[in-house]
Amino acid sequence: MQFKSANHPETEEGLQYHLRVKPGDLQGVVLLPGDPKRVDKIVSEWDEKTKKAEYRQFISYTGKYKGTPISVTSTGIGPAACEIVLPELHAIGIHDVIRVGSCGALQEEIEIGDVVISTAAVKLEDSSHHYVRPTFPAIANYEIIMALIQACEENNIPYHVGITASSSSFYGGQGRPLPTGYISHWSEKVYEEMKQSGVKNFEMEASLIFTLSHILGMRAGAIAAVYANRATNEFGVKGEENAIKAANEAVKILHDLDEDKNKAGNKKYWYPKIRKI
Repeated sequence: MQFKSANHPETEEGLQYHLRVKPGDLQGVVLLPGDPKRVDKIVSEWDEKTKKAEYRQFISYTGKYKGTPISVTSTGIGPAACEIVLPELHAIGIHDVIRVGSCGALQEEIEIGDVVISTAAVKLEDSSHHYVRPTFPAIANYEIIMALIQACEENNIPYHVGITASSSSFYGGQGRPLPTGYISHWSEKVYEEMKQSGVKNFEMEASLIFTLSHILGMRAGAIAAVYANRATNEFGVKGEENAIKAANEAVKILHDLDEDKNKAGNKKYWYPKIRKI
């Protein structure tokens, strides 16, 4: 396989080095689960699906959900992996992405199995710092936020909306000590700092996805199932099906919204019946 250059490792027909997809292979909004095994669960709800590529942790399908074009690419864990995925998706013509992940809640009222929809993210990772100042905001696209809220409302999925904290570390970076009890002095207070400032959850990818998508001119959002609650010290693998259902439904909602916006005089830009959040 011959690639164009070291700076842009793609073939003449646009096949991307890591994702092994080319223009036309994927369509619509691309869902971004971290876990490659979550891909099968996502596409099981689709009307039709076609596997396009599998290389390392990156598995890609395209298809239709309720007649709407949709795709999925697994990213693996962490912001550095997403930093590979986004430019390669953009290179093949993708404009919208939604992270479908898991997280740890920081507030007592958030229950295991609920989902968190991110409006923005605290950049506790440093992959995004290769592109922008640390003070540059990491903000989700408002239309994707509203589509995810509508999907949860219409499917009776318990959800919370707010700011996420994205760390490139699962243990120390989220205030968890090592098995020996060791934790750095700059990490031991991070959980309390985030909790007291009203942050909803910890996860590892959203801030990079929001930041890089903004630079690339893409719309991005994130929804995560709550596997842990740090405030109550509970852990349970629940809610994945809720996050998947909401993400698939949000793609349909976004597609219909975009179709409506293309009609002359239509002013529907968000869901009008939303509970106080």
